[in-house]
Amino acid sequence: MTNATPREDWFASAGGPLRGELQVPGDKSVSHRAIMLAALADGTSRIEGFLEGEDTRATAAIFERMGVRIEVPEASTRVVHGVGIDGLQAASSALDCGNAGTGMRLLAGLLSGQRFDSVLTGDGSLSRRPMRRVLDPLARMGASIAAHDGFPPLKIAGAQALRGISYSSEIASAQVKSAVLLAGLYAKGDTEVREPHPTRDYTERMLRAFGWPIEFSPGVARLRGGHRLRATDVSVPADFSSAAFFLVAASVIPGSDIVLRGVGMNPRRTGLLRVLRAMGAHVDIEAMGEQGGEAVADLHVRHAPLHGIDVPVDAVPDMIDEFPALFVAAACASGATRVRGAAELRVKESDRIATMSCGLRSMGIAVEETEDGATIHGGALHGGHVVSHGDHRVAMAFAIAGQVSSGEVQICDTANVATSFPAFDQLARSAGFALRAD
Repeated sequence: MTNATPREDWFASAGGPLRGELQVPGDKSVSHRAIMLAALADGTSRIEGFLEGEDTRATAAIFERMGVRIEVPEASTRVVHGVGIDGLQAASSALDCGNAGTGMRLLAGLLSGQRFDSVLTGDGSLSRRPMRRVLDPLARMGASIAAHDGFPPLKIAGAQALRGISYSSEIASAQVKSAVLLAGLYAKGDTEVREPHPTRDYTERMLRAFGWPIEFSPGVARLRGGHRLRATDVSVPADFSSAAFFLVAASVIPGSDIVLRGVGMNPRRTGLLRVLRAMGAHVDIEAMGEQGGEAVADLHVRHAPLHGIDVPVDAVPDMIDEFPALFVAAACASGATRVRGAAELRVKESDRIATMSCGLRSMGIAVEETEDGATIHGGALHGGHVVSHGDHRVAMAFAIAGQVSSGEVQICDTANVATSFPAFDQLARSAGFALRAD
């Protein structure tokens, strides 16, 4: 298990309007997958726009420990010398995923098909995140993974004969789907995953880009084992989940007018944009194009008064990482915003329903929790003291709340923001946030 991250607190207070053009870091989900598939490919791949976050660096370091040479010619660029589908080597000790839930779950699938044993560990937060949702379908494929009550560390036995399965997932999770598909690369026969609601298809798109035959459509993906991956160059778009904090901030801070450049617009990722627009947000989509097989666009956001809505349940899987930011938008909206069908938030880096509800209540907002969501009543935010519980997205969400509060907000335990959005506070200050670290 990794050492504890040094503690850092933020202090947020009302700043001026947000202005300017912003470039948020590369997409974390794409960065993880690009490293994994490039490592398994035949040949050398170049990844541009790689997220220089702790989570994605942890994934790259894991593959280096398994014999993959990865060069860093400049920031946000990786040159990966692939070892082929069967070329990974056993590491001499446990593989540390840090705080990366995506990394651990996808690696559980990928490593279950190797010839050698592996152990996946993580930090304190990751060690409390449930893995059974991934372990159960992998076990059906013939994988042998030991875990204490379904929690990390994961002890993965090598040299297992995997077989393809047709798996109907009970939850809409791109991580579960991806873990099964990555195990399917090493399985005999066909592997198929069906979902109750379509989730982001980054793994499917990237497998196709690396030359693996795969069929997919919203809610279903199918591939056959026994092929090879061909090296390719990957251009990582800006992370929509990172852009989401500025989408919300510019919407709720009076006088704001910003442009977010080159944001990934995968339709299974942009549920928050749909919901914010339904709440009255003023967001124009400009310069639509394609980058690395993914749709990208500039997002022009201006302040607009928001009103509460019932968040459509079918939008939830497409915005599961953006709910902390949505909670703040709801707190600033007139009327009530109701969230249902989001029980997945209970098992993120923190229990995000409880953490966001508690923090907003401490700032004067009425919030009623349910098992799978909450009702947030918009109102006037005041200063106070909130605890992020080491959850990077919660910390950034409360940094937004501080910009529209009547007093200063102390946000405790923010160091883990570096896992997904290094230098968030610097970019936020350049746009107009009043935010300092201590």
